[in-house]
Amino acid sequence: MARAVFRFYEELNDFLPPERRKVAFDYPLDRRAAVKDVIEALGVPHPEVELILVNGESVGFDYIVRDGDRVAVYPVFESFDISEHLRVREFPLRELRFVLDAHLGRLARYLRLCGFDTLYRNDFRDAELASISAHKGRVLLTRDIRLLKRRIITHGYFVRSDRPEAQLTEVLHRFQLQDRAAPFRRCARCNALLRDADKAEVAPRLEPLTRRYYDTFKVCSGCGQVYWYGSHARRIERLIERSRQGGDPAPDAPCRSGG
Repeated sequence: MARAVFRFYEELNDFLPPERRKVAFDYPLDRRAAVKDVIEALGVPHPEVELILVNGESVGFDYIVRDGDRVAVYPVFESFDISEHLRVREFPLRELRFVLDAHLGRLARYLRLCGFDTLYRNDFRDAELASISAHKGRVLLTRDIRLLKRRIITHGYFVRSDRPEAQLTEVLHRFQLQDRAAPFRRCARCNALLRDADKAEVAPRLEPLTRRYYDTFKVCSGCGQVYWYGSHARRIERLIERSRQGGDPAPDAPCRSGG
């Protein structure tokens, strides 16, 4: 039987059984198959892959794996510009925007508080999420590996952690967003942009202690929610700073394949 040798690097090993992590292993070729199909059959969602080298040459997802091929599969490179070698996607996203699945409601809130355009509803079906990601140019963040393997999705990421604050650090680190965060630019509730508001405008809506101790406010241009710089704001800023300083985004929960 024809065989190829595969080797996965860095965090792509999260999706493999222990005996296949960080080592080269044989894979039997019992049928004609594109490298994308083999990669996903081995458990790795294709949006997590940034570079595929076959016998040292960069290839796209449609490459047909052949007997004797040596296939090296890489995630995103953070320290090197490899743009001239990329073959797996036709285009980058000009503006980084997100859509999140139902498991990531708290993360959606945190991303919005960091200023990132984040679409979230807890009643989105998988087909809707995939369509929004593919046709609206949004990166899909999910805890569902099967969803991430849908063919039409080109830009996505499996969130490893199951703790919201760690998830935020992980996503900021993965997409190198630490210096692009703009805290309290968007509404955590509806994703609309915030505007500055005079204290007199919002005073009737404030609790007595808030009215007494705070003077700077923002109001959502969509739903009208009022924001002020309190302990939650400082918490978000600390999380951003932790990620900027290289805080550990390592996963603390196993991969989950269910919806």
